[in-house]
Amino acid sequence: MTPDLPDSPYQPEELVRQDGVGEPDEFMRLWTPHRMAYIEGENKPTSSEAGSGCPFCRLPSLPDADALIVHRGDAAYAVLNLYPYNPGHLMVVPYRHVADYTELTAAEVTDVAELTRQAMQAVRTVSGAQGFNIGMNQGESAGAGIAAHLHQHVVPRWSGDMNFMPVIAGTKVLPQLLADTRALLAKSWP
Repeated sequence: MTPDLPDSPYQPEELVRQDGVGEPDEFMRLWTPHRMAYIEGENKPTSSEAGSGCPFCRLPSLPDADALIVHRGDAAYAVLNLYPYNPGHLMVVPYRHVADYTELTAAEVTDVAELTRQAMQAVRTVSGAQGFNIGMNQGESAGAGIAAHLHQHVVPRWSGDMNFMPVIAGTKVLPQLLADTRALLAKSWP
């Protein structure tokens, strides 16, 4: 054990030097290699056409548990985000492949709004969320990861959820598997 750190079952017996990474230090590291899929754009559609590899077009054809779909509405569905900002982060997605909010029909606008409201209720029931960030990134220049298929983010928030992990380490700790979160939310959907 290193003398400056408190005893921990997760602390290495000694620091391991790895060539090419600079000077060894006493920092513990949480590796999140699954995030590389998102960073490298894995499974990101290369075309803006409907069905051309668009995951939001493909997901409704899968069983809910496999697709992480929490609830299906008439014109839209709610699905967990594979790369969540916080536990319970989900998205409300119209079935129709449409890029811009102004292109939605009145029925789609209504369903997206209603599913967003229901998502907030379900997440509060399951996790006691104290607030939410709700929004859409319209276009690639605005930060939309999949700009060709509209999706609205519903991100639960709690007082103090911005601790040292995201601020200093650039890492989020998610305490539950997405499949378990989906099951809880689906069971609690109003």
